[in-house]
Order: sequence, then C-alpha cells, then structure tokens
Amino acid sequence: MTEDIACMIDHTLLKADATSAQMEKLCAEARQFGFAAVCVNPSWVPLCSRLLGGSGVRVCTVIGFPLGCTSTESKAAEAETAIEQGAEELDMVINLGWLLDGEDRHVMEDIEAVVQAAQGRAVKVIIEVCFLNREQTIRACQLSKKAGATFVKTSTGFGTGGATEEAVRLMRQTVGADMGVKASGGIRTRDDALRMVKAGANRIGTSTGVAIAEG
Repeated sequence: MTEDIACMIDHTLLKADATSAQMEKLCAEARQFGFAAVCVNPSWVPLCSRLLGGSGVRVCTVIGFPLGCTSTESKAAEAETAIEQGAEELDMVINLGWLLDGEDRHVMEDIEAVVQAAQGRAVKVIIEVCFLNREQTIRACQLSKKAGATFVKTSTGFGTGGATEEAVRLMRQTVGADMGVKASGGIRTRDDALRMVKAGANRIGTSTGVAIAEG
C-alpha cells in the first residue's frame, strides 16, 4: 500500500490566483507520478481535460466550493457544466447550516441533485469535519451514503482545520468498506498521507503530491 500512495493522490490546486501555467505544471506532474486525479476549480476543467486526455489521470473539480451554501439548483447546474466540459469526478461541499439545523432531507436532496448531475461519475461529499462533533460527522456520512455519493471527504482546506486520523477513522467506520473516504486538508508529507491511509482513507487530497510521491 505504501508503494502505491501516488495512485491515491488527488493533486490539488484550488488557489484563486492560479494561472494556466500552473495548471499545465500540475497536469504534467500528475502524468509523471501517476496520480489518481488533479483537483481544480471549475474554470480550469476544459484545459486540464485537454492536457490529461488519454493519460489515465482523472479531472476532478469542486462544486459549491468552498462554503457549500449555494442553492441546490446552482450546485446541480455547476455539476452539469463541469461534466460537459470534461470533469470525471466532483467534490461537492455539504450545506453545513442545514446539517447543523437537522434538515436532513434538504442535505440529502442537495447531494442527490449533484449525484444525478454527475451521471454515474464519482461524487465526493466534503463534510468539513472541523465544524462538526462526532454525532454530526456520523450523520453527515450516513446522509452522503444514502444519497448515493461515492466518497465522503474531510475538508475543503479553507476551514479552521483539516484531516485528522480520528475523523478519518470515524468516517471509515460509519460508511463501511463499500464507500470511499478522502482525507484532505493539511496533508503535506508522506508520513501524513500514510497515517491517513492507515486510518482508513483510500484517497488523499493534497497540494504537495510531488513531495509525498518522492518520499
């Protein structure tokens, strides 16, 4: 498993000031190291899709990012456009306010709308664990699974904290073996990544993929 860490990495660049040259570098690195995907903002999907065609590296983009508070209709439309432009995976942000208010039906419908728009492609639900207690984390994972998502994901990287081994372990215990867990946020070294994998993650989101792959 340790040797295969590169193929579990979503090589990530979500900065507002990212340029096309940086995207080209990101995609070249993803090809070189055999990363699972690049994870970029929606406007970069067409470029990355073109650069990575035939490489086996998937193009992942974010939906409702980073706050998750856009309307369900907006998230679905954003997802549809991203798929049309070449996205192969979608990382959507949960509506935390609805979750904290106990509006489980709204949370599920929000996720379901993106799952439907994804047309069978992977959907990772970012539950932003830094804002949730144990019970809320469990409920977010259960709702994501019921809604048909492919993964649950720890963090946007824009909150007050990132992935922790405790959170990843709880997420894995909750969703079981038949759903993915993506650890993201603050994972900067190979040791960080391996700890997350040991805790139950099978995908790693990081902006330091090259350093991790090189050990």
